[in-house]
Amino acid sequence: MRVAVRIQTEDFDMAGEWGACRDRCAGGAGALVAFGGLVRDLAPAAAAGAGAEVRGLRIEHYPGMTEASIERIVEEAGARWALLDVTVIHRVGELAPADQIVLVLVASAHRPDAFAACEFLMDYLKTDAVLWKKELRAGGDAWLLATRSDHDRRSAWRHG
Repeated sequence: MRVAVRIQTEDFDMAGEWGACRDRCAGGAGALVAFGGLVRDLAPAAAAGAGAEVRGLRIEHYPGMTEASIERIVEEAGARWALLDVTVIHRVGELAPADQIVLVLVASAHRPDAFAACEFLMDYLKTDAVLWKKELRAGGDAWLLATRSDHDRRSAWRHG
């Protein structure tokens, strides 16, 4: 399994990443599944200050530790499903509404493995990746924590 984990301030080209993955896996992959996360312009319903206008998102990380935490998550996905290629790109720094935050791209011979691994990776990124997110809100900034729903989704992988 080829693994690429990148933490970066600059934007990424989702179509370019898709094409590169497709080319690397030519002939072996029957499925490529991608998830792209974006910065919202309103605080989510589950958050304190729900519905507040969001001016941006500041994402902080601990270099080296952040990548290692994500690589461990990818290794676990690779132990569960037959994966050919996994790319995780997570942006850090200050982002504006509608900016891309994260890309998870998974290639496998079969779609059930690709879909499950992509969902698993996102569920674990929300709870286990060494990243700190602060919503920059009109009425005052707020640190974001994983929600109860995020933890429940992650736990379901352990017990499901």
